[in-house]
Amino acid sequence: MEEKMEAKLWVNSRAVDLNPFVEEILAGTVAGALRSLKGVEGIKSAELQLRQGTVAVTVNSKGLTLTPFPNDIIAGMVTGFVSALKGTEKLGSLRIKLRTYHGSP
Repeated sequence: MEEKMEAKLWVNSRAVDLNPFVEEILAGTVAGALRSLKGVEGIKSAELQLRQGTVAVTVNSKGLTLTPFPNDIIAGMVTGFVSALKGTEKLGSLRIKLRTYHGSP
């Protein structure tokens, strides 16, 4: 069975519908950034919240503390990605939830 990742996105507390292509890219991009952080191994679930340039991350129910450099890199990457989506031009806050599941090949 193939391991897949599901992504859900909220901008300014409103759910954003993602087509499968965008969902896969968002999940892979965010998961890739999170995997590079110290102490992150095997993402089963993750939540990333961004408000006023500050990133809050929880991976597998464990909150992570980010130093300024990774905070700024992740904030810039996520803001750039999400702001390119239709209907998300006015980005005040965002939340991304990831979940790993096993699907058919």
